[in-house]
Amino acid sequence: MPAANKREGVSGSEFYSLAAGMGWQQRDSFAVKEILNGNMPGFLRSFVPIDVFIRDSVTGKKINATYYAAPDYLSIGNNKNWARINITPMAAQQVADSFHCFLPTRKMVDDIYQAATIKLDPVPMYAFRDSTPTMWQHHLIIEGQRKERQGLVGGIKKDVVISGAISRDKRANRVAIYGWHKPGGKPIQPLYTGHVNWYVDYSQGIRLVYRKIKVNGNWMDYTDVLKDAFLQKLLCDEPDCDFYRYAY
Repeated sequence: MPAANKREGVSGSEFYSLAAGMGWQQRDSFAVKEILNGNMPGFLRSFVPIDVFIRDSVTGKKINATYYAAPDYLSIGNNKNWARINITPMAAQQVADSFHCFLPTRKMVDDIYQAATIKLDPVPMYAFRDSTPTMWQHHLIIEGQRKERQGLVGGIKKDVVISGAISRDKRANRVAIYGWHKPGGKPIQPLYTGHVNWYVDYSQGIRLVYRKIKVNGNWMDYTDVLKDAFLQKLLCDEPDCDFYRYAY
């Protein structure tokens, strides 16, 4: 992740204590302010390379690419006291833009899960799904599963993703979510645009990906990769790969 001015802000537990009574707009603003001030655990800044390739069906030529993904979902706090947070795609895009990152596609979520060295079982929760205390509780459950193991984590959240399905949905102000893989790799959540973009619950996470992709040794912006009819297959497996970011 590109460097940010690191500041000692609230810890993960303090964030949830202070945000417990907030609505989604206040919580979003609080989270974005903390993150843009550099308040996130240090380990989250060491992005992990994800290697992918495609093959030209005519020539048989192999195209290799590497992109760099955060090892875990967006979090607030320090390495000793931190917590994953759940925010709207609008807030997530603001954070991503500030760190020269983007949100993954459905294919990338699958590829990141396959590359993960720590694959944890999904833990669904059913009561007060969109409440801030439930978000905190879910984080604690995941930490109980992780047992302080270090590495690329998968299987713990549905991802907020970019998807051409958003711009083709007749309903306005949509968010696309996908993932939450079970052991064996099947996602609980198919690609879905049924939620309005301000709806956030405990299961939705934000995975940042550095926006520069190395394609056959050359750096390309992710938008240029997605605009290329052939190269887009490195990052996207949908019929339409022309939605690049959320507005805020």
